[in-house]
Amino acid sequence: MDAFKGQGGIQMLLNAEQEAQHIVSSARNMKMVRLKQAKEEAEKEVALYRSQMEAEYQNKISESTGSSGNTVKKLDEETERKIKGLRKSTTMASKEVVEMLIKHITSVKI
Repeated sequence: MDAFKGQGGIQMLLNAEQEAQHIVSSARNMKMVRLKQAKEEAEKEVALYRSQMEAEYQNKISESTGSSGNTVKKLDEETERKIKGLRKSTTMASKEVVEMLIKHITSVKI
């Protein structure tokens, strides 16, 4: 009877070993599936982050280009104001210069 118990014990061990191999195999397969899912999720996150950074970069470029256009416009307006101011001051000064020239031309020195 002990021989039958011994063979039954061996058979139970073999069955347990096969079951353990199935569990390990199943766990490996699940691990591989999860790794693939994690990789796909990471790739999606990277693509999303890349597109966000690209959009931010494009916005900064357009802002700097746009502000450049605004700067040129502001400089043109400021230049025009300065030109008008200079014309106004020369118009006022030219009257004084003309009067001074006429005074010196018409005065006789002895």
